[in-house]
Amino acid sequence: MVKYEIKKVFARKGGVIALLIMLVLTAYTCWFATNGSSSEWVNENGDTERGYQAMVKKREAQRAWSGILDEEKIRQVIEENLRITSTPEYNSKDVRLSNIAFGWGQGIHEIRGLLNHYFAEDFQTSDYYRANSLTPDMAGDFYPNRVRLLKEFLADETNGSYYRFSDAEKDWIIRQYEALETPFYVDYMQGWDNALTYYPTISMILIMVLGYLMAGIFSNEFQWKSDSIFFASAHGRNSAIRAKLAAGFLIVTAVYWAAILVYSLTVLGYLGFYGASCPLQASGRWKSFYNLTNAQAYLIVILGGYIGCVFIAFLTMLISACSRSTVLGVMTPVIIIFLPNFIQNMSFDAVIIDKLLALLPARLLELNMELVYFDLFDFGGFVTGALPVVIALYVFLSAALPPVIYREYRRKEIM
Repeated sequence: MVKYEIKKVFARKGGVIALLIMLVLTAYTCWFATNGSSSEWVNENGDTERGYQAMVKKREAQRAWSGILDEEKIRQVIEENLRITSTPEYNSKDVRLSNIAFGWGQGIHEIRGLLNHYFAEDFQTSDYYRANSLTPDMAGDFYPNRVRLLKEFLADETNGSYYRFSDAEKDWIIRQYEALETPFYVDYMQGWDNALTYYPTISMILIMVLGYLMAGIFSNEFQWKSDSIFFASAHGRNSAIRAKLAAGFLIVTAVYWAAILVYSLTVLGYLGFYGASCPLQASGRWKSFYNLTNAQAYLIVILGGYIGCVFIAFLTMLISACSRSTVLGVMTPVIIIFLPNFIQNMSFDAVIIDKLLALLPARLLELNMELVYFDLFDFGGFVTGALPVVIALYVFLSAALPPVIYREYRRKEIM
């Protein structure tokens, strides 16, 4: 019976076309995630090379600086940056000469970016040239500076965050920052960074396709005028409904993990699995208070996305079952995706808006952003980030929806 329901979904031309569109868009996203600046290398002549070999050169240059980012290594990076920035090529107005100087610093480029962040003037400031003003004797302040900048930011009455967070929440964030194990390990991690960055594109493609596939599972009998036959059959109001639910769940699971497997293996296989054990704070996500490695963060993100897809798929089935309309079911994922934009324009307290946005199902499709958002929940003195809350919430709701769908569809009358 389950197999029959799955065949019904893909018997329509629309179902096959939807999968083909998903395949094309997934391939395009993989191409986009593995190209661009990730696969560019500036050679010794100042010319930009592109493609796989260029990416390998960049990767090897950055891996030469991999290791524990202790005070000695930070000192070496500062000294190397000072050596490059003091050359005539770096200070030349000639584009080719300045490109040559840029090429010399490609190996330390990522660590240099960390220097810009950890030695910033304040928590919210981003200055690309900040590293150029550092001296080797400042290396020991690298890790303490991150905590110091946070404390100054939370204690500054001139910014909104001072009033946004309670004292308990401020203390919790500070403890999370102080709990980061230092000195941490650094490596080339472009593969993990890009996989996290472009994941929302894949998740949005998936939920639109899955929403289309799920919308007809419970409404097609009404569209085809075969509901009288369906409900009059021996198991039309019990086993057949369970088969529809099982078919929907299996389709979502198979399509989601197939697409994620293709995406992950393509991006990480091309750019490299290096940097899996590096902390999030060793990259552009340096503000994150989640003390996770790149691999742990990516696993949480794709699991969260799966939970989000399952919930939205079941919600789509419920809407179509209640309304007997495939169109309304198809619209459900679209409404969910664009709902945050509508809520952001509402004239409510900013704190309430932020907490509401953090709990919307759309957030599960972009958990890579939640890794750096300062979304907190205080449950009677127990403070935690929004990440575990939103995942736990939608695990519960995803488990609660199938019985509701079953009861709703089972009581449908034959028209």
